[in-house]
This record gives sequence, structure tokens and C-alpha cells, in this order.
Amino acid sequence: MPPVLMTAEELLHTSIPDKRVELVRGVLVVREPAEYRHGRVSMKLAFLLSKHVEGTEAGQVVSGDTGFKLASDPDTVRAPDVAFIGRERLPDPQSRGFPALGPDLVVEVLLPDNRPGETLAKVGDWLEGGARLVWVIDPERHVARVYRGDGTETHVAETGTLDGEDVLPGFSCGLRSIL
Repeated sequence: MPPVLMTAEELLHTSIPDKRVELVRGVLVVREPAEYRHGRVSMKLAFLLSKHVEGTEAGQVVSGDTGFKLASDPDTVRAPDVAFIGRERLPDPQSRGFPALGPDLVVEVLLPDNRPGETLAKVGDWLEGGARLVWVIDPERHVARVYRGDGTETHVAETGTLDGEDVLPGFSCGLRSIL
């Protein structure tokens, strides 16, 4: 028997205390809270991105609790660890619900139990939903992968740099500085 599918609107009114949730093709995915290292890396990068974005008035950075509706019928709502939305694409600040857009830049910080297939599926959802740049940071291995909307991919070693490219011009940070 196929699972009962949920909508983004139903997800908005669902409360599962102390859990992280997403909606993937109508199916509710529930995860445990992230570990300390994950939160530390996410926050450090969010801080650096926010500082740059505020200084350049480029748009807005949001935290991992923010869901984005990436597909409909069945609905997919993903929540990145950190995201940047360019000024020209910002939703109305008074709007409620999940914005129906992929952020311009998405950051996913891996947890030790993340499976590669799930991570790649998530990256695919972000890119198909309109994200232009996705950074997948692996604190365990001290590396990152950069995925772009044009299908190209880059590996960043611990001594390398994450670059905002044409999505967030002028932003860069050494991977080591956030790990």
C-alpha cells in the first residue's frame, strides 16, 4: 500500500517537537536534531555570509529552519542548513508558508550518518527547484563539493576556498576557517 502523501500546507501545520522535518515528493521525512559540529559549522558560515550580504545589500541569508517549496503534486519542501536569496528574488517579508523557490545559494553540512545517495537526491532537488549554487560541506572528511545549476561540479579541499562566484560576487571563505 503506497504511503499517504502530505502537502506543503499540511506540513506547515504539523508539529513534531525536537525533530527536523522535510517533505520529499509528498512523503514526510523526520530526522533527529543535528549534532554540535554540524551546528557550529553551519552557524560560522551563516555568520560570514550574513556579514557579506548585509555589507553589500545583496539579499538575505536564512537559517536551516526555513523550508522552501521546490516542487508540487506531490509537494517537496526542503530546509537547507543555510541559504542565500538574492535581493531581486526575495519573497514578501510578511508572507507566510514556504516560498516556492530554490534559494540562489544553498549550503548543506553533512552529518556522519548522511548517505551519499540521499545527499545527491537533495542536491538534485535544490538545483531542479532553481538553486544556482549548492555547497555540500563534509566536516568529517574536511572537504566540500560545489554543484552548479549548469551541471558542473567542483571538489574543494580543506585548504581550498568556497567562492560565491556570480551568485554572490565578492564572497569567499577558506574551508578550513569554518571547519
